Amino acid sequence: MLGLDFSPRGWGRVILWVWLGTGLAIVATLAMDTYNFGTFTHAQVIRAIITDIVLPLVIAPPILFFLSYKLRELAIAHHKLAIAASTDSLTEVLNRGAFTTLVDAYLNDVRLHQQGGALLVVDVDNFKRINDSFGHDRGDEALRLIAATIRGALRSVDLVGRLGGEEFGIFLPGSTPSRAELAAERIRTAISATRFVADGVSNELSVSVGGATFERGVPFTELYRAADQRLYAAKQSGRNRVFVTSIGGVAQAAA
Repeated sequence: MLGLDFSPRGWGRVILWVWLGTGLAIVATLAMDTYNFGTFTHAQVIRAIITDIVLPLVIAPPILFFLSYKLRELAIAHHKLAIAASTDSLTEVLNRGAFTTLVDAYLNDVRLHQQGGALLVVDVDNFKRINDSFGHDRGDEALRLIAATIRGALRSVDLVGRLGGEEFGIFLPGSTPSRAELAAERIRTAISATRFVADGVSNELSVSVGGATFERGVPFTELYRAADQRLYAAKQSGRNRVFVTSIGGVAQAAA
């Protein structure tokens, strides 16, 4: 029992409800019959007790299992719908709405607990060239490959979202400026080492990364604006670069 999943989608909750429900049915049946025990003979009391136990054991488990199973199926369906509603269908990372909502929730918590973090904005370099040369289907494949590479370079607690087109957002909760810069550079290097094959031709991929770190409560719009400005600077400096700034601090850059 201890190893079972007792969440709304787990079998543990189904088994628990069957056992508890059956037990309560037996108790309720016995409780109702006790008022008649005074008029029964000893043999009748024994027979009544056996009946009050056996009948709930026969009737209650199938009914309770059916109801609990249907509730589990509803919970699974709701969970899948929630994932579908928050996930970008192409890259399987968070969509923009879900990403900003989760980051906003963290930033609101930061105002209370003064925890830092970082936002990175990643933009694929010369993505239009891929679409124009190989078509949008191949461009979609490139985006899926880039999204998977980004996820592989991050911690499990980090958030990845597609902000639109070929732009991705990455939120690093609790990250220091130096760790954020290392994460951004790790992403840039990993994507540069990735080869995208289209029509038998191996193509290099690269991204520019702008980032903003913070140590105090800050609105998402301000954080995104700062990261986006550093992204623009990275693009203007020749692309395939990482530029990170600390809000309220000194800007940092990494080639």
